[in-house]
Amino acid sequence: MKSIGFIFCSSKLWWQRFLPLLFTFHLSLFTSFAQFNTDRLVMIGRSALYYEDYVLSIQYFNQAIRESDCSEAIERNPYVTSAYEVRALCRINQKKYSEAVSDYNRALRYDPENQIYWYNRILCLIQDKDYDHAMAQIDTMITRWSRYARAYAVQGEVYMLQKDTTNAIKSLDKSLEIDPYDGGIWSERAVISLSQKNWKEGEEFLSQAIRLLPRHAGNYINRAMARYNQNNLRGAMTDYDTALDIDPNNFLGHYNRGLLRAQVGDDNRGIEDFDFVLKLEPNNLMALFNRALLLEQTGNLRAAIRDYSKVIEDFPNFWFGLEHRASCYRRLGNTKQAELDEFRILKAQMDKRYGKQPRLSQKQMRRRSDEDLEKYNQLVIADEEEVEHEYKSAYRGRVQNRRAELVFLPMYGLTFTRPQDEVKTEMPYEETVEAYNAKSRSRRVYVSCDQTKLDEDRMKQTFVYIDSLSTAIDATKNTRDVKPLLLMRAIAYSTIQNFDNAIDDLSICLQIDSTLTLALWQRAVCQAKINEFNASQGTNIDLQSANVLGDLSTAIQKSPNNTYLYYNRGNLHVQRQDYQRAIEDYTKAISLEERLAEAYFNRGLALIYMKREAEGIADLSKAGELGLYQAYSIIKQKTGK
Repeated sequence: MKSIGFIFCSSKLWWQRFLPLLFTFHLSLFTSFAQFNTDRLVMIGRSALYYEDYVLSIQYFNQAIRESDCSEAIERNPYVTSAYEVRALCRINQKKYSEAVSDYNRALRYDPENQIYWYNRILCLIQDKDYDHAMAQIDTMITRWSRYARAYAVQGEVYMLQKDTTNAIKSLDKSLEIDPYDGGIWSERAVISLSQKNWKEGEEFLSQAIRLLPRHAGNYINRAMARYNQNNLRGAMTDYDTALDIDPNNFLGHYNRGLLRAQVGDDNRGIEDFDFVLKLEPNNLMALFNRALLLEQTGNLRAAIRDYSKVIEDFPNFWFGLEHRASCYRRLGNTKQAELDEFRILKAQMDKRYGKQPRLSQKQMRRRSDEDLEKYNQLVIADEEEVEHEYKSAYRGRVQNRRAELVFLPMYGLTFTRPQDEVKTEMPYEETVEAYNAKSRSRRVYVSCDQTKLDEDRMKQTFVYIDSLSTAIDATKNTRDVKPLLLMRAIAYSTIQNFDNAIDDLSICLQIDSTLTLALWQRAVCQAKINEFNASQGTNIDLQSANVLGDLSTAIQKSPNNTYLYYNRGNLHVQRQDYQRAIEDYTKAISLEERLAEAYFNRGLALIYMKREAEGIADLSKAGELGLYQAYSIIKQKTGK
């Protein structure tokens, strides 16, 4: 959730960014899934959204819509509330918020206690700027569900949109009183403090948000602003560094860190930041001028003149720039050009005094779109003040229920995609996988914990491949030949996050051959994914978790030197908050493969959870040495270094 106020970047609602793609895909991709009912397709789509695979989830929602056209379904049976919900999503996709509200109204007529529909309807009203009706419905929600924290949070948002800061604070504080584990609400609360220049209070709120949302770059950007305004330059620099570790392409992070580096005399690295900004926005005159000042300071006078000239071309009366360019010309011995610039300055401002470059202005900030060059040395904040909403119903679970997914690195599984890593050059190797590849006439199987999503073309290819495997399976007459086809189809299903179908195929494989370690391994990974999603929906997963443990333990018995099985079992123990057993399994994984960076990383986090912070930081440091640079961000959080 990006907070209103001093947000680190302007952003649309996340579903506004992705749902416009809803109708752009060819529905023929899903012809092989005609046997699925709408509810199951929607559930798979929701699971994909939980894992933030937005494009894939949209394709599943597409198929749900195609299989049961919403309007026709409603016409035939107006009592099926899920049809209204899906049509509401379609209308949100088209930015028809009032019509989406109508669908939620009708759905609530038949299911008046559905908290999800109430919440989503309010968000649509906010998007339609119908704040009075939104507030009325929020009041009703609070009356019905007085302990629903998000109702108070969205109430606070509406108050902010109505410029009622006092009531916004009351609502957000009430939300945090009920649910102090929602990092997004801490972010919103911090923004109000920053807007009131309560820098210390804002920093405290942002620190709470960061504790709960450690991978959210915007919180670090905002906290850097708060720290800077308290003269904590070292802390501000650390936050900018961390934000850019998480989001290397963050414009405001690079720009503001460049200004801060210039202030502390780190000129060369300041130039690097402005170089990056200018790659993103080659005509950003503020960045050009700041880079020119640093280039002049470091003695690269010709490059400085180049940048000054671009600025002066657009702002010919920018006397401060003319003075600096004249100085560069003189230092290069080009007296004629220097005198021309000096004459222009003298003629226009005979009585103006010129001093040295002023220091970075304390407690002054400019909007990103403000192009007043006199503000060249002010930190930048975003133009827009929008909140990115989270639709709890269809998409993602609560923050505290996703702690393992947000912090610990995921399980290793089987995939057809070769792992790509610019830092770690060695490929994950496992003997049983290589032995299978040596015998297989099908696609090569890789070991990976990479969470990279498939692009549209790769998804199309995967669906086509599944169709071809299904045809081959139907035509096969004996179990010996069908087993590898089922395994391949299960891996393909895993790729498109259809974990239920993958488990079905893997279970049949194991009925045919109970010694097939790869099937046990992949089934455990798929079930663990399902478990995480189901847990976020409030479902008890104890039995299913025991099944995952059984598969991994059996696979380890059959393949005792497989480092990735121990690593995966360590992850399962983490999900069950059994950190001691997790540490034991990660240690075994490391003993089998001493360069498994993910095992050091996860063991480090498990040690920290057990209050063994020094040991945990040592493991994180090792993970960083092996190429997992995000480990350094956590070390900074824990040590301040």
